[in-house]
Amino acid sequence: MDDAGLTSGLTLRRARPEELAVCAGLYVRVLRDTFTWLPPERHRAEDFLAAARDEEIFVAVEAGEILGLAALYRPQQFLHSLYVTERGRGIGKALLHHVLAATGGRLSLKCQAANLGAQAFYVREGFRCVEAGEDGGVAWLRFLRP
Repeated sequence: MDDAGLTSGLTLRRARPEELAVCAGLYVRVLRDTFTWLPPERHRAEDFLAAARDEEIFVAVEAGEILGLAALYRPQQFLHSLYVTERGRGIGKALLHHVLAATGGRLSLKCQAANLGAQAFYVREGFRCVEAGEDGGVAWLRFLRP
């Protein structure tokens, strides 16, 4: 185990096409478990799969199991998704830094205003809030890491 609590067996890589259904399942499961301020039926695998057609999906894999994913929309250097099944192990941070390396360090993202934990995470990782808005009745904040 390293200093971040990660086991040495964690691999970060691009998702394979045959893994996208597993990624969609992880996406729905994590959203339904953590985004408790929204109705669970609002989170759908179809939404992830539709967006994934235009995104680069990165996964964190340990012992053959996908423990997290990050979706990058490269034309805008935009992190569309970052979700992990086990928090507190540094998996999200590792995925974020993997995406930052792929983009040369510049990245933007939106975070729901109700998601205070994610906001604190991104601020710790050097992002700053640059905009606020609302989409479909859900307030969001845009963060940027220049």
